[in-house]
Amino acid sequence: MDFKIAVLPGDGIGPEIIDQAKKVIEAVGIKFNHKFNFKQGLVGAIAIDKTGNPLPEETLDLCRSSDAVLFGAIGDPKYDNDPSAKVRPEQGLLAMRKELGLYANVRPVSTLPSLIEKSPLKREIVQGVDIMMIRELTGGIYFGKPQGRSEDGNTAYDSCVYSRYEIERVVRLACDYAMKRSKKITVVDKANVLATSRLWRETAVIAVKDYKELTMDFMFVDNAAMQLIQNPRKFDVIVTENMFGDILSDEASVLTGSLGLLPSASIGLSTSVFEPIHGSYPQAAGKNIANPLGTILSAGMMLDLAFNLKTEAEVIKTAVAKSIEAEYVTEDLNRTHPRSTSDVGEWIARYIQESN
Repeated sequence: MDFKIAVLPGDGIGPEIIDQAKKVIEAVGIKFNHKFNFKQGLVGAIAIDKTGNPLPEETLDLCRSSDAVLFGAIGDPKYDNDPSAKVRPEQGLLAMRKELGLYANVRPVSTLPSLIEKSPLKREIVQGVDIMMIRELTGGIYFGKPQGRSEDGNTAYDSCVYSRYEIERVVRLACDYAMKRSKKITVVDKANVLATSRLWRETAVIAVKDYKELTMDFMFVDNAAMQLIQNPRKFDVIVTENMFGDILSDEASVLTGSLGLLPSASIGLSTSVFEPIHGSYPQAAGKNIANPLGTILSAGMMLDLAFNLKTEAEVIKTAVAKSIEAEYVTEDLNRTHPRSTSDVGEWIARYIQESN
């Protein structure tokens, strides 16, 4: 089978980690007789530098015409450290979410036995954690209007806005995932304070009626933040609004012991985007030391969710697990004998080609 993949390396370590994911995808193509066609586009700070636009129209057209998007990372210190910058790399990511209708971020968080000791929490707390975080991506305070500042610059304001339709579609997606797992879902909100959260609860209660076997509970976001540290195994599928999901999913990612391990998928109305959860890590750019495993696992999610190549996706997950077991990993996971970014990518690609 043939598949067209838009490749957006972005900034910082993005190009290095994307290269390793491409190696792994190509190894899968050889092993299973698929053809993956890659075409690269600009996004983020590098796009601003070259075109003045963090998401050029050419990149958007490429995404729309592709079967899926493999995305690296965006961000650059020269913009991060300049709060007065009118055009910022992150605007490209927000625009991509809006233009492609990327309404839900799906982020699995699970602990591997071989990496339990890397977690900042005790073994008995994190062992066996397996959470699916689902975050609404195109509504809420990040997109709400009006927003801005007063004429004298001394007052700023943002608006958190949600429609019933936006809530229902992401809750239903979460319910679909929960039905394939333990049939349990937690809706996280702040319904004791926020009107939008009360609409989330009302809508979720109605949506869950179509899932007779599903158990749904509700939790305030402050309590959820505490429970993720105290008792993360109590969660299975979590669904929440944009800003809460942004914060909680990053908090949950720490449970595994390394941000570099975690993949994600942004589900779109047409084309979906697959990316690691970490940032551009500009301090490591060009040094060949960044952990590529989150990007490689994101490629696995792409094969599964976008192309329905479930066996191929499992092969990637197995190869990543084997590299961790063999301690053939980058310096964030092995300080004593670290491997380079490219070495890890080549090891995993070779394992896939040579395995039965």
